[in-house]
Amino acid sequence: MAEDTTVAAQDQPASHDAPAARLPDPAQHREHTDPTERSQPIPRFALALMAAMLVFGIGYIALAEPPGPAQLGDRRTVSDLQAGAVEPVGTVDGKQLFAANCVACHQATGLGLPGVFPPLDGSEWVVGDQRTLANILLHGVEGEISVRGVVYNGAMPAFKQLSDAQLAAVASHVRTSWSNRADAIGATLVAQQRQADPRTTPYAGGAGLAASAPARASP
Repeated sequence: MAEDTTVAAQDQPASHDAPAARLPDPAQHREHTDPTERSQPIPRFALALMAAMLVFGIGYIALAEPPGPAQLGDRRTVSDLQAGAVEPVGTVDGKQLFAANCVACHQATGLGLPGVFPPLDGSEWVVGDQRTLANILLHGVEGEISVRGVVYNGAMPAFKQLSDAQLAAVASHVRTSWSNRADAIGATLVAQQRQADPRTTPYAGGAGLAASAPARASP
C-alpha cells in the first residue's frame, strides 16, 4: 500500500506554487560581486587628507592679507570697497586711466584725429585753468569748440562716474604729458567743482564752457 502511494506521488505534476530549481547562469557565475561602500570604503588616509586641505583653505582665506597695493590687481580689502571710500591720488595711475578711457579718440600721442577729435597736446583747454579741465571731465562738451585755432564739432562724454582722485589723476596726466608742462590737479579741486555744478547735461561747446560759472568759480 505504501509502495502504491509513492508511485502515485511521483506521477503527479509539480505544483505551480513551488519555485522551480534553476541552475546558475555560467556567465553570472564568472562575474565578481559589485563593490559596495560597506565592503570597500574610502581609505581613511584619503578622508584625512581632504579634511586637512579643507581646514587649510578656510584658514588661508580668513587670515591672508592683500599682498601689495590695490592698483596692481583686484586685491582690495573690505575698507577699500566701502561706500564713500576716498582713493588717494598717489595710488591712481592717470596714464592707465587715459589709455582705458581717452586714447581711442585723442590717441596715445595726444594729437587726436584731424577734423574729428581735437588734440590734447598743446590744447588751451588742457593747460589753461584747472577748473575748466575738471568741468570738462565731469560734465562733457557737445558742439563746436576751437582747439589750437581749429574748430571741432563733436561730443565728448562725461566721466563723472570716476572718482575725484581718478579724474584728478587723468587730468594731471594730460597736463604734464607730451609738450604740456602745466601743474597737476588735486582731487580736492575736482570734488569742489563736482559739488559746485550738479548739472546732468554737457556744456554747449566752447562758448557754453567758457561762460559757465562753475568752471570759473573760485574753489
